[in-house]
Amino acid sequence: MFLEGLTADCLIGFAEWERLVKQTVVLDFKLWFDMAGLVAKDRVDQGDFNTKALAKRVRAFVEQSEFQLIETLADRIAGLVLEEFPVRSVELRLSKPGAIRGAKNVGVVVFRGEEI
Repeated sequence: MFLEGLTADCLIGFAEWERLVKQTVVLDFKLWFDMAGLVAKDRVDQGDFNTKALAKRVRAFVEQSEFQLIETLADRIAGLVLEEFPVRSVELRLSKPGAIRGAKNVGVVVFRGEEI
């Protein structure tokens, strides 16, 4: 499953001005989990993987965070997803648009969980 373009505003960066104003980060997820149960019953029950719940939890976490590095933020988000949701693996692409003058985007990709 994938979730693309999830946005959240947070304090991120190590420059003095970055510690004063919230910036938007963009998150793209690839998630691996057993879909057999969801497919068989064609609905989401308590305890099942729920994309909306994941998006809500991740946005809340990011918006409360104050990391200096996007690498640290991405690592913590990937850990949160593995700990709190029934997924085997997560790949997260975290982008900080406009962070580098002359560049459209800058970011990091992290993979956590079982090898795929």
